Order: sequence, then C-alpha cells, then structure tokens
Amino acid sequence: MRAKLSVVIPTLNAAQALPGCLAALMEGVEAGLIRELVITDGGSTDATLSIAEEVGAVLVTGAASRGGQLRRGAEPAAGEWLLFLHADTCLPEGWSGCVAEHMSTGRPAYFRLEFDKRGIWPTMVAGWANLRSRVFGLPYGDQGLLISSREYQSVGGYRDIPLMEDVALARALGRRLTMLPMRARTSALRYQRDGWLRRGLRNLSLLLRYLAGADPERLAGRY
Repeated sequence: MRAKLSVVIPTLNAAQALPGCLAALMEGVEAGLIRELVITDGGSTDATLSIAEEVGAVLVTGAASRGGQLRRGAEPAAGEWLLFLHADTCLPEGWSGCVAEHMSTGRPAYFRLEFDKRGIWPTMVAGWANLRSRVFGLPYGDQGLLISSREYQSVGGYRDIPLMEDVALARALGRRLTMLPMRARTSALRYQRDGWLRRGLRNLSLLLRYLAGADPERLAGRY
C-alpha cells in the first residue's frame, strides 16, 4: 500500500532553516506515512536547491509568490493527503502518529503554534494565533495545513496571491478546519528583527484590511 501523504514546502533562500524542518519529517518517512516531498522554490540563490536535490525532493520552480508557490507545489503531489509546511516550521516528535490518526476523520487540520524562543512575548503572540485559529477559524501557514487532495481540489486550492493565501483557503474551508493536539514550532526571527509588538500589530492590521477587501498585492508591499 502506497504512503498517503505528500509534503509540500515553499522555499526562498531557506538553506538555513530547511534542514531542521526536514529532520523533523524523517519520522514520517520511517513510519511509512510520507509518499513524497515537494519543494516549490521561488528563485533561491543560496543552497536551498542543493538541499532539495540531496533529499530526493520533487523540485518545482517559478516566480516568488507564496500563494503561487504553494499552488504549483500541489500540482505534482500524488498523495491522497497533502501537508503544506513552511520551511522554518518544525513538527514535534510524534506528529506522524497524530496525523495518521486524524486522517481517518477526513477533515482538514492545522497544528497549534509555538515559537522557537521563550518569554512573555513569544507566549502572548502564539497564544493569540491559537485563539484566532480556534475562534475565528483562521490559522496561518506557519501552523501547517493537512488536507485531503480531494478536498483541496474541491475548494479550488491556494490562490496565486503573494499574501493571505492561507487565510483565503481557511475561509473557503470554514468550520471543517480542526486544530490538532500538537504544537508546531516556528522561527521567531522576523519578530525578533521587527519587534514582537510592532510585527504583531502589523500582521493584525494586514489581516483586518484583507478581510475588509484590500488587494493582497498591495498588502504584500507592507508585509
């Protein structure tokens, strides 16, 4: 019986973060869960492509656009289920068993979020993200997305937009989205660089403007 899961990872100069993400995926390979890995690259100039080749990933290339990269990455994926994952997100030990069990429900799902740094700000920002996801059904891409190929196709997949592609798909899925009982750990680098409060408020502002009808192309310039 063929493995059911195709993992799709969008990349752009992700050579520093990608090895950690891939290392965490190995338990899925060992458990016979992962069928293939698809790296969908947006024009990396570092060692990202070499890493993808070393691990035997299916490599898809094209213009840098998060929504477009995810959409292109899903096209060659042959698994009954898809797991979309950011390159700077690492899944926790035991994730493969959790995912395999959840597949039996047929529903799309995402992970709880935590950062790779500790402190009050990482805790607060992750807490808001998990609350937003649970109450409003709006998880972001750094929480991963597990979805059957059939349902992904039925809702039209990711839109080819540079920002808010995760929110657009989450809105299309609605209340079918489920929060998995495990935490994915994502990089805090952008928050540390921009400031936790400033970055958090910017992200909230972009979300509210998108929900109010703003053009994702214009919002991407402020990201």
